[in-house]
Amino acid sequence: MTNYYYSKAPDVHHQEYAWSFELRGQSLNFVTDNGVFSKHTVDFGTRTLLATFSFANLPTGDILDVGAGYGPIGLTLAKEQPQRHVDLTDVNELALKLAKQNAARNHITNVTIFSSDQYSAVTKKYAAIVTNPPIRAGKKVVFGILAGAHAHLLPQGTLTVVIQKKQGAPSAKREMQRVFGNVQVLAKNKGYFILQSVRA
Repeated sequence: MTNYYYSKAPDVHHQEYAWSFELRGQSLNFVTDNGVFSKHTVDFGTRTLLATFSFANLPTGDILDVGAGYGPIGLTLAKEQPQRHVDLTDVNELALKLAKQNAARNHITNVTIFSSDQYSAVTKKYAAIVTNPPIRAGKKVVFGILAGAHAHLLPQGTLTVVIQKKQGAPSAKREMQRVFGNVQVLAKNKGYFILQSVRA
């Protein structure tokens, strides 16, 4: 298990990769390594989530990216809205190190990047929580991220999730409905669902 990207310290042969990618009309420079999810490019699920996510109607407040990896979601949103603070969390220490490097490479300062197993180290409430959850970590972890979001959202705050249909989008949708009392499918693209719930 130590080689999985959701491990605390992946046991890998280090080989860094540096590349650029355009997200939400912004060019970002990334450095990645073995032992993190989607090291050669921004994965399709993340791209779909970012293309769908909207700041419209969000309350004032910070944003949380759970399972941030090397940072494509959280850093993109932070760069777009420098007046908001974005927290990025992961259990993977290598991913967190890369996310910090990527923040610096892109001159993004309105972020805090820290280790947290789901919400164990999270103390604030947020205007939005976004996640491309670690499917391979198992349903218990994924559902923990979905259900735990409710307690960490401000009133009218949103949880936005990307998940493939074949990897559990229908059951994730039911869980979000159960926890929040509402859920919307914002987008479907090549089997990827963007699900969103709003905290009342």
